[in-house]
Amino acid sequence: MDMQPLLLADFKPAAGLIKQDYEDFVVEEIPLYPASGSGSHTYFLLEKRGLSTMQAVADIARALNVRRRDIGYAGLKDARAVTRQWMSVEHVEPKRLKNLRIARMQVLEVSKHGNKLRLGHLVGNKFVIRVRQTEPHRLAEMQDALVVLAKKGVPNYFGRQRFGGRGDSWKIGKAIIRDDLEEALDLVLGRPTARDHGNVRRARQLYEQNKFAEAAHRWPGMFRDERRALKTLQRTGGKKKRAFLVIDRSLRKFYVSAYQSYLFNHIVADRLRTGLAQLLLGDLAWIHATGAVFDVTDPQVEQPRADTFDISPTGPLFGYRMTTPSGYAGEAEANLLSEEELTPDSFRSEQLRVKGARRPLRFQPTGTSIRLGADDRGPYLEPRFILPRGCYATSLLRELFTDQAIIGGERI
Repeated sequence: MDMQPLLLADFKPAAGLIKQDYEDFVVEEIPLYPASGSGSHTYFLLEKRGLSTMQAVADIARALNVRRRDIGYAGLKDARAVTRQWMSVEHVEPKRLKNLRIARMQVLEVSKHGNKLRLGHLVGNKFVIRVRQTEPHRLAEMQDALVVLAKKGVPNYFGRQRFGGRGDSWKIGKAIIRDDLEEALDLVLGRPTARDHGNVRRARQLYEQNKFAEAAHRWPGMFRDERRALKTLQRTGGKKKRAFLVIDRSLRKFYVSAYQSYLFNHIVADRLRTGLAQLLLGDLAWIHATGAVFDVTDPQVEQPRADTFDISPTGPLFGYRMTTPSGYAGEAEANLLSEEELTPDSFRSEQLRVKGARRPLRFQPTGTSIRLGADDRGPYLEPRFILPRGCYATSLLRELFTDQAIIGGERI
C-alpha cells in the first residue's frame, strides 16, 4: 500500500508497540438493535481471541453442522485481538450455542430474533487499546491531539487489514474487475512473498510448478476455497478460469471490495490537501445522522454544517450505479478511473455486479480518552474511543503513533 498522508501533519507521532498480546486490543461491537427474544434465529454474543471473524464462522459452522453462509454477522473484526460481536444462526436451539466449546471462543449471551443478522447491522465499535514501549511523558500531547481528531475528524482510510495478510487482496479484486481471472487465480494460489511461511509458502511454490495435487495437500484445512480451486485445476487439466469460479462468491466479492477500498484511499489522500471538512462545489455530501447523500450546489451555505460535523464530503466506492459528483471531486474520481484503465461499466460482468456507493471522507471518534497505565509488563498508554461502523481504529492510531509501530508484525 502507498504511504497515506496524515491529518495531524504537525504532530510528531509517538513510538509504540501494539497488539503484543491479544488483550492489548479489545473491540466490542455496539449492535444496531437488541434481539427481540423470539423468532427462528438464535443470536449469540461471541468473544474470540486471536481469530478472524471468517475463521470463527467456519469453526462454528463445522461445530453446528450448518453452512457458513447460514451464520450471520454484522461486521468483520480483527484477528489479533479480543473481540466481542453478535452472530446469528437459524433453527439452532439456544442451548446448543450455550454449550458450544471451541478453542479461543466463548459464547457470552444468547437470545432469539426474527431475522438473520446481516453486514452493517451495528452502530459502531468500542475500542480499548494498550500501546507498549511508548512515550508516557507525552500523555498531555496525546490528549490534545485526540481533541483535535474528535473535532476535525479522522481520515476515513480503509485499514491495512482490509487488504489481507499479504496486503494484495486489492490486486486480486483489480484482476477480477479486468476479467483477468487467470491473474486473479495466480495471486490467490501462487506468487509467494516474504509474508508467506510454512505450508502456505510451500503450497504457493508447488502451484507455481503446476503441482496442483501436492499444493492442495499443503494448504491448511481452513483454506477450503484454495484447496477446492486446486482440485478443479487438477480435474480440468489446468483451466484457471474454471478453477477461480469455484471460489466462494462472497470471497470473490471481498476481493473486489478490497479494490474499491484501495481506490477510495487514493481519493482520501488527495482531498487531504484541501481539507476533509472543506466542501467544494459539486461535492456529494454525507449526512452523518441518516447516511443520506446530497449534491452541494452552494458550498458557502453548507459549510457551517460541515464545520459542526453534521455533514462531510464523500468519496467513491466505485460501481456501475454509483452516483458521481461534479466539479473538482468528479474530475479527481474520473482521472483515477482513467489511470486504472476502467469505466463504471467495468464493475458489471457475468461473474459480479458491483453497484457502488459513497463513503464519507472522514469520521468522528466519540468517547475519546487516553490514560497512562502499567502492569507486570511495564507502563503503557491506553487510548479508548468509539468509532462508527466501517471505520478503522488503525486510521486513528496512525495519527498518534509512528508508522513504524508494529501491530503483531504489521505496520499500522
